[in-house]
Amino acid sequence: MSQGIDTVVIGGSQAGLATGYHLKRLGVDHVILDENHRVGATWRNRWDSLRLFTPGRYSGLPGMPYPGPPWSLPGKDEIAAYLEAYAARFELPVRTGIRVDRVAADGNGYVVETDAGPMSAGSVVVATGAFHHPRIPAFADALDPEITQMHSSGYRRPEQLKDGAVLVVGAGSSGGEIALELAKHHQVWLSGRDPGQEPDTDGPISIRLLTPIIWFMASRVVNVANPIGRRVRQHFLYPPRGIPRGRVTRDDLDDAGVGWVARTAGVKDGRPRLEDGTILDVANVIWCTGFVTDYGWIDIPVFDDHGYPIHERGVAESQPGLYFVGLLFQRTLTSALIGGMGRDAGYIARRIKDRRLQERAPDPVH
Repeated sequence: MSQGIDTVVIGGSQAGLATGYHLKRLGVDHVILDENHRVGATWRNRWDSLRLFTPGRYSGLPGMPYPGPPWSLPGKDEIAAYLEAYAARFELPVRTGIRVDRVAADGNGYVVETDAGPMSAGSVVVATGAFHHPRIPAFADALDPEITQMHSSGYRRPEQLKDGAVLVVGAGSSGGEIALELAKHHQVWLSGRDPGQEPDTDGPISIRLLTPIIWFMASRVVNVANPIGRRVRQHFLYPPRGIPRGRVTRDDLDDAGVGWVARTAGVKDGRPRLEDGTILDVANVIWCTGFVTDYGWIDIPVFDDHGYPIHERGVAESQPGLYFVGLLFQRTLTSALIGGMGRDAGYIARRIKDRRLQERAPDPVH
């Protein structure tokens, strides 16, 4: 696979595909690498009942609106199929089944080491998002082995669990959704700080009335170009805080019989121990505790003390030719959403094009 190419995009899900679309329109030679063996695999591997929080009207990539009903909430398999169709329609140069092991600077460009061999590139776009490995507390290993436990990334459906009570650890969107689903079959305890909730747009009328307003505020008003947006970004990222739940409200959980308990702080006698000292006798634990950011494979010093990229709208200014797309709050609150990252991807593609033009411009005659 040893070869040179203008731009390597790492990650073949929505962020990588949106970037590829804009690069192709601008005539930039590029390739999109993805470790999965099929476009959309990251979505297919989520839990069965997962739906987006934004309706189809706001869940499309540039050049191809989401084809389903505009006010429906697409399921994870529908999004996977949409991404696959998107890559095919625009004949994007996606190479699946290729894992990137290392990226390093190499003169004016980069070397991208993969399990299929090395590549050299003038520019690299990291489109893998900011959340990579499941975060599970170390004390989870002390739970009784008879307790079924899994991270939300491994949860698919209620049938995976044993009979008996369930402790869902983490009260964000994933925790709320999974707790609500499991409450139909089990006694469920939801553990953790309540991060609050987004405005409730459930229902055919409210979704049409409130979503356009919320989307406008999140994609146009709250952005890093103004003090309000910068403060909101700081609040979400440093240190990372729970993002307000979407769709699932506190009333929904109460009505379903979900019991809200204190934060899970440890294990005693093989059982979960809460911060208030309560010991829960449960048969199942699901860790909805988020993910750990891991850019350890990028051998370039462009990260802050939290391991988050230091960038300006996705441009690593200290390292020319290195870019990021799909980050949480890259420019606005919608930067990590399917319908919001297209603008960021377009901006990055133009920066890459401009850099190439500058490099190829003849030296001025004196």
